[in-house]
Amino acid sequence: MMRETHTLSHGSAHADKHLREKRFREGQRITWVSVVVNIVLTAMQLVVGFIAHSQSLIADAMHTLSDIVADGFVLFANRKGAEAADADHPYGHGRYETAASLVLGLLLAGTGAGILIAATGRLQDIGGTPTVGVAAMWAALVTLAAKEGLFRYMLAKAERLRSPMLVANAWHARADALSSLVVAAGIGGALIGFNFADAVAAIIVGAMIVRVGLRFAWEAIRELIDTGLSAEEVAAIGQTIAGTGGVLGLHELRTRRMAQQVLVDAHVQVNPRISVSEGHRVAESARQRVLDSHPEVLDVLVHVDAENDLLGNAAVELPDRAFLLEHLKGLLGGDPPGLERTTLHYLGTRVEAEVFLPAGFADDATLVAMKIRVETAMPDDPWFVAIRLNQIVAPN
Repeated sequence: MMRETHTLSHGSAHADKHLREKRFREGQRITWVSVVVNIVLTAMQLVVGFIAHSQSLIADAMHTLSDIVADGFVLFANRKGAEAADADHPYGHGRYETAASLVLGLLLAGTGAGILIAATGRLQDIGGTPTVGVAAMWAALVTLAAKEGLFRYMLAKAERLRSPMLVANAWHARADALSSLVVAAGIGGALIGFNFADAVAAIIVGAMIVRVGLRFAWEAIRELIDTGLSAEEVAAIGQTIAGTGGVLGLHELRTRRMAQQVLVDAHVQVNPRISVSEGHRVAESARQRVLDSHPEVLDVLVHVDAENDLLGNAAVELPDRAFLLEHLKGLLGGDPPGLERTTLHYLGTRVEAEVFLPAGFADDATLVAMKIRVETAMPDDPWFVAIRLNQIVAPN
């Protein structure tokens, strides 16, 4: 059985390097903008929160402070993810982004849990809490506007770069904006006489943060355990491969994500009697079609089969070429020259042989006798199901 494995060539290495460098520069720029904005907001929220006695604003400040720590993870992961593939990481360093997304999610969940615990404790002693100051409302509104603007800026850049890690960080900013909206509502309630509103707002913020964090962590875990693409995405890639000229069947199509890109494995069935070079061309054509039609795909591994090996692979139990050529000599009654040019087709549980005899090797009578000898032996032969004798025509 003819089997080959084909992987992505490195002809576009220069373009890939340029793309990695561009993604790295953009990712660093986006993240540093986030760091600067969050440092300013954290300082303002903490100062105003303590002065105005707003627990929800202080909780939001802790949330913003976690953003700064998260941005540090993003900066590190973005730098590592931009590195080219090496011997230890033949597919590149994209999983650093995935690991960073997991850490971001866990950090968010932990921060939210802490806010929930603190706010619940304050709600149980609402009578002993001081009145919230008006300055807290202004600080909440400024924070809300800044975080929503930061979210829109980061999401637009992240989607253009197709980076899940940067998208996750952008939605982190949106979670901040939503939490700031809740904080503003809670502070407003406290200002008009509902003293518990500030603590309730802090509880809502904590729950929102926990939910977002767990969602990001779960998505990262799904990627780390090689969860495949959706059924629709797999079907689209399958249609591209199956539509390649020379592909008779497709099976064992597998996919997995690596950060912003996708890895694909597929088995394609081709005509069992074509040459190895033609089978190679079919595989290369299928690979290139996927890369051209699905830009998110980083690498395609195409396994060429002469038959559908999901139904069994009896060919591996058959003898190798050297053994079969020796057996063939006995069937032919000698050792004709050029026997090493024989083509063997491993099909199911038996083998077909195409024997090419050199021009002038034998006269017609000898060749006919040899064919009769082979045909007589075929019904009881344990290995061959058919042997075709061909005599090469001498050039004029």
